[in-house]
Amino acid sequence: MVTIRLARAGAKKRPFYHVVATEKSSPRDGRFIERVGFYNPLARGNEQKLVLDLARVDYWKQNGAQVSDRVAFLIKAAPKPAA
Repeated sequence: MVTIRLARAGAKKRPFYHVVATEKSSPRDGRFIERVGFYNPLARGNEQKLVLDLARVDYWKQNGAQVSDRVAFLIKAAPKPAA
């Protein structure tokens, strides 16, 4: 089963997360199918805190992917693209 979850990157005490579509059985920071965005909880100044490709997230959800609790929260907080 495919899940959309966070994969940790960044240095010690400086977290940075990639939002990835991956097999549920893969390790947290292991192999993934597709990277659909990133989350930088310590963003300062002009740095972007959250970037998500909502079209790809919707694609994966339509094809049966489960979304983790934290990613579901981030999707709600994501800025919607201007139409």
